[in-house]
Amino acid sequence: MSFIVYPALDIREGRVVRLRQGDYAQETRYGDDPLPRAQAFARQGAQWMHLVDLDAARAGGYTLAPLLAQIRQQAGLHVQTGGGVRGREDVQRILQAGASRVVVGSLAVREPDAVIGWLAEFGPERITIALDARQDQDGQWQLPIHGWTENAGVTLDVLAQRYAAAGMRHLLCTDIARDGMLAGPNLDLYRHLAALLPGVAIQASGGIRDVADVAASRAAGCSGAVLGKALLEQRMDLAEALAC
Repeated sequence: MSFIVYPALDIREGRVVRLRQGDYAQETRYGDDPLPRAQAFARQGAQWMHLVDLDAARAGGYTLAPLLAQIRQQAGLHVQTGGGVRGREDVQRILQAGASRVVVGSLAVREPDAVIGWLAEFGPERITIALDARQDQDGQWQLPIHGWTENAGVTLDVLAQRYAAAGMRHLLCTDIARDGMLAGPNLDLYRHLAALLPGVAIQASGGIRDVADVAASRAAGCSGAVLGKALLEQRMDLAEALAC
């Protein structure tokens, strides 16, 4: 299984930003130049990128279709993107705007029956299931919802296996405790998922600091890594990450 590096841009009000552990009150701004940044990713050798609509994630209604079209046309990147997916029409619209894959997050936890239907309708290569998890004191990986304030009542293991049985091909899993913290990826979590879900392409997300973390994610069984803050703060060279 090939390994894909996904340089990531989170967009809020047209700006490139990062949130600390998903908290909109803890935002760092990095400029209002998402298209030039995507073009730079392509020049450094990237073939894919990860694009998040933070405005839509909060209020619904994907807003990045014009930017997505520009990235496809002017940077030539395959784009995995999401934020604010509330129904089938959102998935269809984002794909029509040029996405290679649509990321479905909170709805994948709240309405798995509907999302399983989308896997069948649009194909498992067009959907990335994103599950944000937090380990409880008993060692179980819970799936917080409503701004990560309450648990969904189903564990990561149970829901991920349900999606795998339904044909899921791509799983993006974030350890909430490490999101935006530059504390290193949770390799134990990814080893666990790789063993639990053979044949599923797992993407590491959250905490990746450097090229060594990218290599370690691959060694842990991941098929991809999403690179956010470390790239924006120039702690990591994208070309080196791609080479690893």
